[in-house]
Formats: sequence, structure tokens, C-alpha cells
Amino acid sequence: MAEELDRLEAVGLLDDGRFAEEFAEHELDRRLAGRRAVAEGLASKGIDRATIARVLADTADDEEERAARLAAARAASLRGLAPEVAFRRLLSFVVRRGYDPELARRVCRTALGDRDR
Repeated sequence: MAEELDRLEAVGLLDDGRFAEEFAEHELDRRLAGRRAVAEGLASKGIDRATIARVLADTADDEEERAARLAAARAASLRGLAPEVAFRRLLSFVVRRGYDPELARRVCRTALGDRDR
């Protein structure tokens, strides 16, 4: 069994680094997930911390922009709710997607057009 795994690794069919990059790209670009959620997802799949850190090293600059896009997309479906309810639901959603709570508050206020909250 170990020999077969070594052979698959040697021909490039088992590559944790490549898997981690593709997983992170999907989560960050398609699902607009935060770095924390991506790191947790990779760790749950057995990817080592060094690989996770390497894969996520270049994504910090995009974090706020991704969070803003996520909040704006979700805010449209919350327009009919009371402002407090919409803010609470949107904030909870953005934080569950792996964003820092303070960043989530900022982008949710902007997405809902409620900067004075």
C-alpha cells in the first residue's frame, strides 16, 4: 500500500499542495469564504499548517473586498426586513463564512447602506 502511494505521489496524482491551492481557490473565489474558513477546511482535510500558510499567504489583501462582495450579494435578499434584523442576519452570515467580526460589521453596514449604526 505504501509503495503504491509513493508511486502515485511520484507521478503527481497525490499532491497535497496542489489540492490545497485548488480548494482554496474554489472557496475564496466561488464561495467568497474568508481565510479562517478556508484554513479550517484545509486542516479538516489533513493538510499541514505549513502548506495552509503558504497557500493563504497571498490572499490577505483581498479579504475585505471578498467580504464586501459577499455582504452585498446577500444584502439584496434582506431588504424587506427591519434594519436591525437584516443587519444581525447579514453579520451572522458573513462571520460564519470565516471573516473577522469587525471586518464583517464594516462591510455589512456598507452593504445595507446603514453607516450610522
